[in-house]
Amino acid sequence: MSDSIQTPPEDLVDKAGLFAGMNKFMGIASMVMILAFVGFTIQDVEYSGAVFSSGKDFIIGSLDWFYVFVMNAVLFFVFWLLISRFGDVKLGGDDEEPDFSTFSWICMLFSAGLGSGLIYWGVAEPMFHIADNPYLTREGIEPGGVDAASMAIRITNFHWGFHGWALYVLVGLSLAYFAYRKGLPLTLRSAFYPVLKEKIYGPWGHLIDLIGVFGTIFGLATSLGLGVTPIAAGLEKLGWMSNTTTNQLILVAAITLMGTASAASGVGKGVRILSEVNVWASIGLLGLFLILGPTAFALGMMITGAGDYLWNVIPMGFWIDNEPERQWQSWWTIFYWGWWIAWCPFVGMFIARVSKGRTIRQFCFCVLLVPVSVVVLWMGIFGGAAAGVDLLYNAGVQEAVSADYASGVFQTVAGFGYTWLVVPITILITILLISWFVTSSDSGTLVMCTMLSMGDEHPPVKFRIFWGITSGVVAGVLMLAGGLTALQTASIVAGLPIAVLLLLMGYGMAKTLHEDFPVADVEDQRELEYLNR
Repeated sequence: MSDSIQTPPEDLVDKAGLFAGMNKFMGIASMVMILAFVGFTIQDVEYSGAVFSSGKDFIIGSLDWFYVFVMNAVLFFVFWLLISRFGDVKLGGDDEEPDFSTFSWICMLFSAGLGSGLIYWGVAEPMFHIADNPYLTREGIEPGGVDAASMAIRITNFHWGFHGWALYVLVGLSLAYFAYRKGLPLTLRSAFYPVLKEKIYGPWGHLIDLIGVFGTIFGLATSLGLGVTPIAAGLEKLGWMSNTTTNQLILVAAITLMGTASAASGVGKGVRILSEVNVWASIGLLGLFLILGPTAFALGMMITGAGDYLWNVIPMGFWIDNEPERQWQSWWTIFYWGWWIAWCPFVGMFIARVSKGRTIRQFCFCVLLVPVSVVVLWMGIFGGAAAGVDLLYNAGVQEAVSADYASGVFQTVAGFGYTWLVVPITILITILLISWFVTSSDSGTLVMCTMLSMGDEHPPVKFRIFWGITSGVVAGVLMLAGGLTALQTASIVAGLPIAVLLLLMGYGMAKTLHEDFPVADVEDQRELEYLNR
């Protein structure tokens, strides 16, 4: 078994000066790239939006099949890893123990991979699909009814389920394996050592890491910019502030400062504690929706939606809409695939950062099956509760979502009929939205600093503060310029090179595992264990 690789060069990170603790070239190149992109976006928002839209239209019109292929290839590869003979291999030394308890570890997986999106999209997305989606026509189901609600939850599970999380498994597992078992830096470039060898320390490696930094900084900026909408909507419902651009910028600044402070305290303190608090509070919110809403209806929707999803996940995963006049798949599925792909370097690296000492089988199981189980439970109860109050009590949730997707979850709470509980639940939802965004911000900041410091798991605090504030500033500037929509579109385009990298990453991981653990070694080990009995 060959676990050793040539030691990384000592000059990867500056030892003194302004960039001490960071790779100077990567730090400067990242700033230039960010300033150039922001400048291009805001100097003529209409023109930049047209450029990004052209790229997106080309991908959706000509390369949607490639996105579908990549998502399915990664999913099948991850399931193969889960049941393969490599399952007992540790991400680290053979005697390595995990840094975090299983509960803390799973909480941090959610802090980076899901977070606030579950809260407002758990209502908004099923409400969009219940009124219109191509599967209704294919299966002869009338829009707006109970069967359409079950279909809507199945589709929502599909967009948030196995395919997306498989990307996180592949990236996180590859990075953790090469960092903790092979001694390479914890950066995106290390996953391509089987293909590039020592070239990962040169221009090709820098380019790969810059793609990761790009996806992280602009993914955070876009999420902050778009995510303050439901927070502002909640505060407006409470009568605490109006939902204006100025107040949204104030919220971005507040979340940025909290996220930066958490990142500065490190993974073992701020990130872990916040993640655990968020999970417990989210469990409480889920319980309230189940108890106060139409309980039997929501449970029925959850069970039916789960079964429908498991039965149809493969055919849905391979389906490509060839109807030229219908754009539903591009608006939803292809957009989701591009968004998951663009985010997977950031989330995968954070998951790798907290997964030392886990086995490959533990990693695949907990990063794939556990989150998807929670997604199915959450979307079923949230979507089922929203559909229930809308269909049974005529609560107007569909109309609210059509007017403003962020208001759907608050309209659902109002539809429960418990007037005295509307304010406290709205406060809980708003606080949770803020808290989940803080954990996304701090984990993203740590990932960027880890990449720029060439894999240092404890990058200098000054850089955590700088890059945490930078992500908030970028979000604020793009909000003022009206460039967030263009940036959201650009993220889909950015997913294209990352999709190619994912295929190379899977090839490199399979090649390395077979080289490190040949069949002969496994058979010898089994024979030795048998003789020792």
